[in-house]
Amino acid sequence: MKPYERLAEARTPNGTVIALYRHDGAYLLRADGVELMSTRRHLSEDRLAELACAPLGDTPRARVLIGGLGLGFTLRAALPLLRDDAEVVVAELLAEVIEWNADPRYGLSAEAMSDPRVRVVHDDVFNVLRANPAGFDAIMLDTDNGPDGMLMTENAPLYATRGVGITVAALRAGGSVVYWSVGDDRKFAGALRGAGLDVRSLRVRAHDTTGPMHVLYVATPRAAAARRNRRDSTHAGGEKERG
Repeated sequence: MKPYERLAEARTPNGTVIALYRHDGAYLLRADGVELMSTRRHLSEDRLAELACAPLGDTPRARVLIGGLGLGFTLRAALPLLRDDAEVVVAELLAEVIEWNADPRYGLSAEAMSDPRVRVVHDDVFNVLRANPAGFDAIMLDTDNGPDGMLMTENAPLYATRGVGITVAALRAGGSVVYWSVGDDRKFAGALRGAGLDVRSLRVRAHDTTGPMHVLYVATPRAAAARRNRRDSTHAGGEKERG
């Protein structure tokens, strides 16, 4: 059995140790020994980007936010879905994680980070949200293991009532927030609905055919969701009449 090679580590402000490992050609991140993500299993992170960015494929000057760089899966999946005039802001709490992704020796995200549409911000995503009211067409939040599987206490404010409100306030009209979670969290989904959001939950495998099931919550302000549904209904009706 091939050993796990510990390549580097960083410490969050509250003391959690984030370590980068290599194992049999794959890379993974662990928080205090618990796996956060691996280059072998990232389908749910890719799907996170698709749900948020695919609807923006024809939107001029779309601006999106990714909370948590991780190993860069969501960033890399988002870029092909957006126009050349889009802006992708990535907020990452740890400078070391940014350095690991930018290091070409690891083959992670150096190319994606050099895309002129990308701006990586070394900051807590909570601060970025608060500083950008009505600033984003889509927000993708993949910090920690989600609201119920949290490993880093720094992320707790993001999932609290005030944090949800600040996140929603950072959306442009018609925008949506997609949350990644290690598992189903009905209490959190209920809190999103209580904040005036229309919520869809999708179960997605970590890998195409194997691995655990993760959950993605697609949250849209209720007024915008109602407008979208009316538009879709009108369009469908028009199609039927023409038939």
